[in-house]
Amino acid sequence: MIDGKKVVVVFPAYNAAKTLERTYNELPFDIVDETILVDDASKDDTAALAKRIGINHVIIHDKNRGYGGNQKSCYNKAVNIGADIAIMVHPDYQYTPLLVKSMCSIIANGVFPVVYASRILGKGALKGGMPWYKYVANRILTLVQNILIDQKLSEYHTGYRAFDTSIFDKIDIMKNSNDFVFDNQMTAQIFYAGYEIGEVTCPTKYFEDASSINLKRSAIYGLGVLLVSIQYRLSKWGLGKFGIYDLKGNK
Repeated sequence: MIDGKKVVVVFPAYNAAKTLERTYNELPFDIVDETILVDDASKDDTAALAKRIGINHVIIHDKNRGYGGNQKSCYNKAVNIGADIAIMVHPDYQYTPLLVKSMCSIIANGVFPVVYASRILGKGALKGGMPWYKYVANRILTLVQNILIDQKLSEYHTGYRAFDTSIFDKIDIMKNSNDFVFDNQMTAQIFYAGYEIGEVTCPTKYFEDASSINLKRSAIYGLGVLLVSIQYRLSKWGLGKFGIYDLKGNK
């Protein structure tokens, strides 16, 4: 716990056996109360390894549900076991778990209800080996998103995120995609519901065993991100109605 808040780390996992243990061992267990891993029908021994190293809750999908579908299971389980703070750590060791305590402290002290670890603040992305085309695409997409959503995030595309679970009382993540655009839909929902998002600088690592998507899927993701932001603006202007922006309790 941190300042009386129960901290739960969630691992959305797919074929993460090579990097999972190294990631898990760097968690600050002095504040982390429980851990959850959702294995999205991996073809390696991710789930077995997770149980062996001591992850508290291991959920196995019998069919691959996608990155977004995996996160839905992660957060629903975190809420069900009474988490006050849920923090997503990718088990591929691309982001350092050493920032967990700092991110959770910001939430526990009531500074921000949501905290993202940004690869773009500072020079973490390029120093860590982010391909130049991904860096350029990240910057362009983030600029357009900030204009459409009227925010000033340094990036919308980090996979390292911490949440006060009370946000799930207002946003409905089950309406989001099961694919990679889930992250951006959730970010848009958070802003739409009136919450603020804080950011911390995060180094990153790009290496062979770190997860990534290919150029084609990246292009599809980019188009999906733009659509999410356009729908957000239209919804704010009252020119369209989109299900992901229906807040709980406002029906």
